[in-house]
Amino acid sequence: MAPTRGFRQALVDATGLGVIAEVKRSSPSKGALAPDLDPAWLAGQYETGDATCLSVLTDVEFFAGSPEDLAAARAAVSLPVLRKDFTVVEADVIDARLMGADAVLLIAAALDDGELAGFHALAREVGLDVLVEIHDENELERALAVDATLIGVNQRDLVTFEVDTDRARRMAPLIPSGVVRVAESGVVGATDAALLAGAGYHAVLVGESLVTSGDPAAGVAALRSARH
Repeated sequence: MAPTRGFRQALVDATGLGVIAEVKRSSPSKGALAPDLDPAWLAGQYETGDATCLSVLTDVEFFAGSPEDLAAARAAVSLPVLRKDFTVVEADVIDARLMGADAVLLIAAALDDGELAGFHALAREVGLDVLVEIHDENELERALAVDATLIGVNQRDLVTFEVDTDRARRMAPLIPSGVVRVAESGVVGATDAALLAGAGYHAVLVGESLVTSGDPAAGVAALRSARH
């Protein structure tokens, strides 16, 4: 297959706060957000707004996404793309590469230590970057144990769906230098983005507020312009 586009490197190279803009039709906590969205058009709007990378939901059951959404979005732009899904077996890692993703998501809370290490190594072997998602100090230690260099702090509790907007700022000082830091969930606008930039995050991953904004290009531009 063709080389991947370098998801982590794009975040490293970004001037200011990077934005991972998400193609997201629905969510378990909010239901339908934009069920009729056109992934290619939305990806183009994100690129116009100077998004650094894309995230595309491919889970069908909970997020109404699909591999076709990822393929259409990636074909429309030059940005690197994260496959956002529940990666729970080795085949999921390989599927991400086959469908054209440049990075794969590993949720520490959903995997044991062996799975986390094995899937991380496999992803790197096939050319994918890996965003390891964590929620607390214990999961951070587990991510660092597999030599993760791209870590996302999800501010949403996976059980209650409640968002703790202080979680990312609490965790930021604990993440070593050299690790690319991403804040996920609960980022609504430039004010939130600026606080997270000030806390030391390289990027924010934003979906809901962009797909429901009415002007996704302007929404991304506002996030990109955030300064702490």
